[in-house]
Order: sequence, then C-alpha cells, then structure tokens
Amino acid sequence: MRIRLEKRGIRALGVSEVFREGSGRKSTLAGVVIRSDLIVDGIIYGSATLGGDDATDTIINMFRRLNRNDINVIILGGAVISLYNIIDVDRVSAETQVPVISVTFEESEGLESAIKHHFPENWVNKIEAYRKLGGREPVDLKTGYRVYVRAAGADTQEAKRALDKFTLQGALPEPIRIAHLAAKAKFEADQRRID
Repeated sequence: MRIRLEKRGIRALGVSEVFREGSGRKSTLAGVVIRSDLIVDGIIYGSATLGGDDATDTIINMFRRLNRNDINVIILGGAVISLYNIIDVDRVSAETQVPVISVTFEESEGLESAIKHHFPENWVNKIEAYRKLGGREPVDLKTGYRVYVRAAGADTQEAKRALDKFTLQGALPEPIRIAHLAAKAKFEADQRRID
C-alpha cells in the first residue's frame, strides 16, 4: 500500500474534530474528501466519546460509509483527540487499506503524565495505546512551516510529498482545515438545537 503521488488528482480524506467541555460527552468529527486540485468531493460526519476509546472505530466507520475506492490517503488532525481518545493509526490504515498521516503542529514532551492525571483509575490501557503510536517525525513543508507526522502505510518522505500537495499556505493541510470548518458548523448547529 502506498500513496499514488504520481497521479495528478489524488484524493485525501481529511478528518478533524470539534468539542467543548461541558457541552456533552461527544465530539463532532467531520471527514472531507478533497482532490489535490482542492475541489471538495464529499463530506461525512461521526462522533467520538470524550475520554473514550471509540475514535478509531468511528474513523473506520466514516471511511466505510463513504463507500469510495478513490481515496488515496487519510489525513488526521492528530492521533489523540477528544480528551485522550487515541486513534490507532496503524489499524485505520490496515482496515481501510489506505495510508494514514496524522499531523500535529507543536513539539511535545509527550502525554503520559497528562493521561495518568486524567485517568487515575484506568490509565494503563490508555498509556499502552499512546505508546503504540510511536514517535512523531518532524516534516518541513514546502510552505516553510514544520509539522509533526505519524504515518502508517507510507514513509515520512511520502507523507511530506502528500502534505505538500494539500497545503496551500502555513502549516495546515486543506483537508484538515476544511474538515475542521465542517465539524465546527455541525457542532454549533447541534448545540443550537439543544439550547
């Protein structure tokens, strides 16, 4: 499995989330299919439990519900979302048969102490899932910005080339940026219905 970067018009599924503490137990996830010429080609929604362990299943389910065979790469806005709901990047890649790139934007000493603090009764499984992710690799984009990447089904160089195809300016790849906007719009609409 590899990203078919030689193709002119590859498609990425970008996934991002939105939540607000105190406004329920779920985050809103949006997935946006976008071509490398930046045409949006599909949108799908899901949710993940804050502090839970269901984000991996949700993303796999979102991919399957799209029912598409033309997605070349999945780009995630982080592998630890929804208050420590850890995405198994390797499993998402294996079950979708599509390379996965998880992107974050800041250096970090790691999350082990924060996980232990937030889950004093049952941190062992969370720490194990977090360690399974492995380290992040710094990647310098063509825009001059640095991001930090975990990739499954692709090496760091392929991840960089894919991110360069989908990043117009700054550090934020368009699939993640647009997915975040879609998640925010749905989250706010849902909150207005509740209020």
